[in-house]
Amino acid sequence: MAIQEATPIVLAADERAALEAWARAPTTEQRLVERARIVLAAAAGMASRAIAREVGCARGVVSKWRVRFASDRLAGLGDAPRSGKPRTYREDTDRRILAVLDRPPPVGFARWTAPLIAHDLGDVSDQYVWRFLRAQRIDLAGRQSWCLSTDPEFAAKAADIIGLYLAPPEHAIVLAVDEKPAIQALERAQGYLKLPNGRALTGFAHEYKRRGTTTLFTALDVATGQIKAKHTKRRRRAEFLDFMNDVIADYPDREIHVVLDNLKTHKPKRDRWLTRHKNVHLHFTPTHASWLNQVEIWFSILARSALDGASFTSVRQLRAAIDAFIAAYNATAIPFQWRKAKVHPKALASRISNL
Repeated sequence: MAIQEATPIVLAADERAALEAWARAPTTEQRLVERARIVLAAAAGMASRAIAREVGCARGVVSKWRVRFASDRLAGLGDAPRSGKPRTYREDTDRRILAVLDRPPPVGFARWTAPLIAHDLGDVSDQYVWRFLRAQRIDLAGRQSWCLSTDPEFAAKAADIIGLYLAPPEHAIVLAVDEKPAIQALERAQGYLKLPNGRALTGFAHEYKRRGTTTLFTALDVATGQIKAKHTKRRRRAEFLDFMNDVIADYPDREIHVVLDNLKTHKPKRDRWLTRHKNVHLHFTPTHASWLNQVEIWFSILARSALDGASFTSVRQLRAAIDAFIAAYNATAIPFQWRKAKVHPKALASRISNL
């Protein structure tokens, strides 16, 4: 039987330079170093058996890289693409996971978890469920409340209020009015905490004592950003009208437009007070859309700046702190600017699988 001759190797100058660089460089992968040495030795005229002894590999390995280089040159020394492990789960598995989330969780559980989903499907691991949910940015533990406006006159009411913000009637006053009820005077220990990493931050004790509550009626002058407020023990119609009498007294002989929500305190069936004050015009936000009232923005500022994390030993101290904040706020108050181009109630997706 005739002996098969080894594939001859002839190198171009650039190929030799590249192979010698791979063989010498300390950062080259060892498998590529081995292949470069095989090809260089083959180009020097060495037999495959001798190359195998010198490089320290099997003769079949030498023959493989001789042939690969002769066929594909330098590109042939790289690893051939591999198919990899076949996919265990496919798109139908993903659809099945979403379909499970459209169903109520098992009896006794408040929400789905990855192990519960995997158990329900029977042939999917909980680890894959977690990976898929993360990829889809679905948070099973996250919760967010919503309140959709179902007011059939939403567009007309919203346009009316936004029109007051953007283009109020000439020489008229526009006020955003509402109340923040039951603000709690909480007394608890607080101070700075030093963490082991050297960072310092403010903190307060988990336990606290309740020292009473106050209700804050507030009017925001939309044109100036100035705040007028009044503390009361309750939030009845009587307290609201007392506050409104104080507010409109600051603007004698002026047309006044007031933005309010739909609380019964603001909107009785027979409003005799409004009949007596012909210069006052009330504009009610759409149902479940009190966020259109700009005074709600100020309530958020008040909570962040003067209430959150604070300690009060009495309702009197709480009221004094709020009054001090209002005085400081009014000293530099500027009006809020309405920037939202479109306002509409946003519908929710009915099913997760529709996302």
